[in-house]
Amino acid sequence: MAFQTNNPVIRWIEYRMPIFSFVDHSVGSGYPTPKNLNYFWNFGSLAGIALVIMIVTGILLAMQYTPHVDYAFASVERIMRDVNYGWLIRYIHMNGASFFFIVVYIHIFRGLYYGSYKAPRELLWMLGLVILLLMMATAFMGYVLPWGQMSFWGATVITNLFSAIPLVGESIVTWLWGGFSVDNPTLNRFFALHYLLPFVIFGVVVLHIWALHRFGSNNPLGIDVKGPQDTIPFHPYYTVKDYFGFGVFFIIFAAVIFFAPNYMGHPDNYIEANALQTPPHIVPEWYFLPFYAMLRAVTFDIWFIDAKLGGVIAMFGSILILFLLPWLDSSPVRSSKFRPIYKQLFWVLVADCILLGYVGSQPPEAPWVLIGQLATLYYFAHFLVLLPLLGKLERPKPLPVSISEPVLKGSGPVGASATAKPMEKA
Repeated sequence: MAFQTNNPVIRWIEYRMPIFSFVDHSVGSGYPTPKNLNYFWNFGSLAGIALVIMIVTGILLAMQYTPHVDYAFASVERIMRDVNYGWLIRYIHMNGASFFFIVVYIHIFRGLYYGSYKAPRELLWMLGLVILLLMMATAFMGYVLPWGQMSFWGATVITNLFSAIPLVGESIVTWLWGGFSVDNPTLNRFFALHYLLPFVIFGVVVLHIWALHRFGSNNPLGIDVKGPQDTIPFHPYYTVKDYFGFGVFFIIFAAVIFFAPNYMGHPDNYIEANALQTPPHIVPEWYFLPFYAMLRAVTFDIWFIDAKLGGVIAMFGSILILFLLPWLDSSPVRSSKFRPIYKQLFWVLVADCILLGYVGSQPPEAPWVLIGQLATLYYFAHFLVLLPLLGKLERPKPLPVSISEPVLKGSGPVGASATAKPMEKA
């Protein structure tokens, strides 16, 4: 149905630049959506809201921040103490990073649970992972900017990891530092990149949404839309649902900002950076802890790969392996609602990731090193061994004929075929 309005100004603009019909087609009443989406589908829009919050507050902070090793720490203190509502802007930005990762991690695990990475949505899934990698790079560089103890030593440890790459590693580290140690050129580079990358993320988000609209949203049943009877307009049905999600999100977000703003930070970062005093336990922000645990899990050489390079490969490989997930999972059924064994393994994977996060927060000593090694081994075995085997051995439950039947007649498979047809597609 064509976009219609009685407002003469909107009609005048629409005739010359059909922006309103484009928005209506993308996120309005002109966009048909599966009628059975649950609240886990709110987290995509919540991630978009979090990105906007981070960009706006980041621009405001950049107006007051001084990217120089002699003044960075003091400029952050000035923002907190002297700039009007500077404390609020910084707490929103600082905790906004954590909430951004929370909603994105839930968004990713929802995709894993309901098989949203399967054909024909492989590129949609991979663009989402690119967003995650860009978020990690942006967050790491942002953590360095306050120039506290954990900022300085975290930057020193993490950038040094690139030296493990054969032949070019030392050159990469020198380029990142802008010299031969973490110093003023490093801070300037990280500030410039931290300011730039959110806009790159925004560009990839546009591509992500474009890929989403090519085949539409997946749904909890993981079966294709069979016709108009399986869909409802995105607006007003899902916009109202998103507004409710926004309300819950902002209540929790405000509670953290006003009552526990430093809970997810590290106290050492309120000490100015000192290159002559190493903190007793260097840890990254909480959202990096599972990957940090994998980095430290490799304590031995593997053939010609030394332990340091092995840890770097494990850390980056833990994300890169997700790019192969659409092909590693050979099951023709998407949703874990119809895959009893996969559903159990999914929750084992969730528990494993939480365990890795806790191990990453602990000192690298017994028994945490061994626990981290076992948890890392399971993480990779889950994707490289268990998923390919499940596709051949697991017997899925019957799938519904359409989305409408379970929605109208109650939950559970109704009138289904005994086996999934190849790609009752993702």
